[in-house]
Amino acid sequence: MTMPAPYEHVVPTDADYPDGVYRVVGTGDGTVTLLRVTDADGHRAHTGELVSVDADAFDGFTAADPPAADRSLGTAVASSLATGYWSVRAFGRELRAHPLPTAVAVVVALVGAVGDAPGSLPDHPFGGLLLVGCLALAYVGSGRL
Repeated sequence: MTMPAPYEHVVPTDADYPDGVYRVVGTGDGTVTLLRVTDADGHRAHTGELVSVDADAFDGFTAADPPAADRSLGTAVASSLATGYWSVRAFGRELRAHPLPTAVAVVVALVGAVGDAPGSLPDHPFGGLLLVGCLALAYVGSGRL
């Protein structure tokens, strides 16, 4: 029996494992490690369920097509909203974790925004300060410090 390659998809036929499609995530030392990627009905499921199968018992699996992305529009929108929420939360946490660089970036951005009032000095330096302050906030909030 030849060992399967990572990212191949298989389904149990004679093996005593839950129904669904499995992705090969590792091979070695006479075992194959599989991740279950669909439920019994064939719908994508992020189960995190890992199964280690002996190479001899892997004959109980057959090749399968990768599961299709079958997310509904509502699921896709809900996932995007959840991702946005956690991104904003992580951004805020990074800003709070680095108060001095955050304060400097906010002051620079505010000077650039407020200093651009009509009748004041030329606009170009303040536009540059606003840009630099916003980029500094993005850099601090990204967690790259």
